Amino acid sequence: MSTALSDRSTVDVPDTSDTSATSETSVTSETSGGHGERNKHARRFGLPIATALVMGNIIGGGIFLLPASVAPYGTISLVAFGVLTLGAIALALVFGRLAHRHPQTGGPYVYARAAFGDFAGFLAAWSYWITAWVSNAALAVAAVGYLDVLMPVHESTAATIAAALTLQWLPALANLAGTRYVGAVQLVATVLKFVPLLLVAVGGLFFFDSANLGPFQAGDGGALGAVSASAAILLFSYLGVESAAVSAGEVRDPRRNVGRATVLGTLGAAAIYLLGTVAVFGTVAHDRLVDSSAPFSDAVNAMFGGSWGGTAIACMALVSMLGALNGWTLLSAQTPYAAARDGLFPSVFARKRRGVPTIGVIVTVVLASLLTVYNYTVGTEGVFEILVLVTTFTATVPYLLSTAAQIYFLLSGRSERVDRGRLVRDGVLAAAAFGFSMWLVAGSGYAAVYQGVLFLFAGVLVYAWMSARKARREACEEHPTEQQTARPSA
Repeated sequence: MSTALSDRSTVDVPDTSDTSATSETSVTSETSGGHGERNKHARRFGLPIATALVMGNIIGGGIFLLPASVAPYGTISLVAFGVLTLGAIALALVFGRLAHRHPQTGGPYVYARAAFGDFAGFLAAWSYWITAWVSNAALAVAAVGYLDVLMPVHESTAATIAAALTLQWLPALANLAGTRYVGAVQLVATVLKFVPLLLVAVGGLFFFDSANLGPFQAGDGGALGAVSASAAILLFSYLGVESAAVSAGEVRDPRRNVGRATVLGTLGAAAIYLLGTVAVFGTVAHDRLVDSSAPFSDAVNAMFGGSWGGTAIACMALVSMLGALNGWTLLSAQTPYAAARDGLFPSVFARKRRGVPTIGVIVTVVLASLLTVYNYTVGTEGVFEILVLVTTFTATVPYLLSTAAQIYFLLSGRSERVDRGRLVRDGVLAAAAFGFSMWLVAGSGYAAVYQGVLFLFAGVLVYAWMSARKARREACEEHPTEQQTARPSA
């Protein structure tokens, strides 16, 4: 590889700027599992499924607790929501622009490597992979809490573990069945969870009572402090905006659809968040909402009476989390797959079957399962929470590298990567997205940043090993005669 910065993007990343046919051929080759014909179980995602992937991954189970989490700060928290939404949309637009020029599986990994070389690309892939499998474990544990409302499983540790592992392996099996089934599950799960959420969000507006809102600013701090404090809780609500970009190789016409799916999915998630929070604020009294452990259940009970809200919300939450697990399981295998193809991850991660990197899916679900079992059996209450907090930091590393890559492409003035007529607009969006990503890092807290950096440094050792193997292999390919004559004298 050339060490010149200006040459990295053309040497390390295949040129995809000529025609979409190149991408089409590449995708067909990838989804066929290495054969010349497309596999009937592998199907590329159209715009609706790509949008569902983004929306489903952004909204997991956190929405069912968010209104109560920000209620102590007052309705000023809606201002923080608005600011965060603008930042998330800016990030979504940047991913859309990057995916237009690099419509390949891997997303942030591809962009970071194109701009800054192998090491930056590896850090993006490594940190994103950590985020994916630890988050999957966290999602499964949270889903068990909602499952317990429907059928008591917490009475037995064995039953709890079995339930958590089942919730992880069902989406994994859907992934192993092929991209065709991943897309179907994602679309169905998205519809099943968003229809009830929209009904609650929109229906709540008809039962809205301004007397329930409470103070605009609760607490003794200033307005800026209240916005920042509530934003720290809401910051990670938009993690997942990169979902379509990471799976660009499986998206039909990625130059066109990845950007659209990313923006549409982010806007859809934002609408659900804002409408749902406003509806809950207006239907549940503020003093009760502050102490609520199930704000959407309380809102349903307030709107329609009775006590069936808890069961209804538990069903919605389970569907929501299963959809998120389905999407995140796919993403957890895509980035290592892209890195493995470039020799930066073990080659076993580059194997595909039915359009899915099967080894990546299996390794991810096994690691998440081990972490889940560890959490329930060892009883280390603090360890699991720390690991989950670490993911909030590791998730922002690919965001920072991606936005920095876009800024690099803009400032380097490379005509094949920058539309001159959109230079100012793209520059403003990239700067806003970078600022949003920095805000995410700051909001994750000192402990998470400290632990996250240790995770990244552990990855440096893996990079050294893989980079050395790659250099050795390239040297053998370039000078086979010298290598063979050198062996006898060794």
